[in-house]
Amino acid sequence: MTNESEDGPSLHLGKETVPGEKVKTVEYYATDEVPMNQRNIGFFDMIAIWVGANSNNASWYVGGTVAGAAFAGAMTVTLIANPIAYLILALVGYMGYKVGTSTMALTRPAFGIKGSALPTVLNTIVFLGWAVVNTFIAVISMSFIFSDLFGWPAYGEPGSTGPMIIGIIVMTLLNLAAVSLGRNSIKIVERIGMLLVLILGVWITTVVLQEHSMADIIAWKPPADLKMPTGVAIDIMAAFSLAWVLGVAEFTRYTRTVKTATIAPLLGALVALAWFAFVGIISTIGATLTTGVYNPDNSDPSSLVTNLGLGWVALVLIVVACVTTNVVNLMAAGISVTNVTRRVKPLHSIWLVTVIAGILMLVPLYMTSFLDAFMIFLEYIGMVLSALLGILVADYFYVNKKRYDVSQFDVVGGKYWYFKGVNLKAVTVWVLGVVFYLAVLNVDFVMKTTGAVYPTIIATAILYSVISRPRKRS
Repeated sequence: MTNESEDGPSLHLGKETVPGEKVKTVEYYATDEVPMNQRNIGFFDMIAIWVGANSNNASWYVGGTVAGAAFAGAMTVTLIANPIAYLILALVGYMGYKVGTSTMALTRPAFGIKGSALPTVLNTIVFLGWAVVNTFIAVISMSFIFSDLFGWPAYGEPGSTGPMIIGIIVMTLLNLAAVSLGRNSIKIVERIGMLLVLILGVWITTVVLQEHSMADIIAWKPPADLKMPTGVAIDIMAAFSLAWVLGVAEFTRYTRTVKTATIAPLLGALVALAWFAFVGIISTIGATLTTGVYNPDNSDPSSLVTNLGLGWVALVLIVVACVTTNVVNLMAAGISVTNVTRRVKPLHSIWLVTVIAGILMLVPLYMTSFLDAFMIFLEYIGMVLSALLGILVADYFYVNKKRYDVSQFDVVGGKYWYFKGVNLKAVTVWVLGVVFYLAVLNVDFVMKTTGAVYPTIIATAILYSVISRPRKRS
């Protein structure tokens, strides 16, 4: 049986809920097709999830990072690179709604049942990495709180390792609490968190603009040796936003309408990212105008609110913002694991990756420059995911004409088995896409204009479409 309805999910998605009947919420494995009576994420909840996901420390941080393109350049990049990324987010959100499986399960028709393990492992690493990045920024905030309350050394000061480790333990426990009940707890966290982080956004925006006029912020120019080329800024923004794409189906598979699966995540993610990147840009420039020193490494929210003198309440809100973001990262990472093995239950898998993320937070603690680590991480994301996304979208919308057979997702020797479980065409195009990305990184014109990420997506989508003959409808 295939999932082939042109109007929405196919009729075999499970019985409808009888009015008044209470249905126990179930967390599904990556390759399970979510039945209609388990689809309980509505339009507002979906907006809240993606506002919470992007109203975060990393959005603020990435805005501060691209401030090196000056205000006009940074905002132009923000308003160009991100809408494109979130249109792709909507496309994959539609795939999750129609097919009913997770994003990594959606790679099986393109890469093969066994071949999907490679993008799954890399995707899990990416979401774990984002959880580490976001949480580490929150731990920095926590170290300033500890310094204010107990006089402990804050991040960057001698003896701060101990307080940072305590912060890592506290944040790991908060993350565990936030994901404890799967999507039910996530809905609660995002509803509350969205309100709090929006308060933070309004507060920071108001304070910065009270201290420095928009005219001064717009007029500021970075030092020549720290000026960021437009293409580089686009790649940073694109890699940041596209990382969400491979986690969107984890949520849209629980929606009942096309609008909830496509428009809601697009609006929530775009509005939140644009606003918080704007906050990061003006905060970084504002801190530079105050101190007289432009240091991109100080574009993390904790340093900025400290420089602006906002106190520990703002730092607490930063911690909240971290939690609202990490529930998305950790759910996506946990469910991705179940695309490789069914030996761990979905909820247990989410708990497991949460603990692993806590351990991995020790890595940036011993790095000399967090910004350098952040930039390397974004470059890795752009290289790997841009090539993958071109294949994923082309396979569903062009090669398979929006028709995947979920019943074949686990069948050895079946429709998606290819050569020993691997579609060599997809793997080859993916490798060529990575090579293409690395090649255009060295093209000066590209890095001053479009960047490497979006050309790579287009190139891989075209190449995969050419070598993969569209499949006839059965």
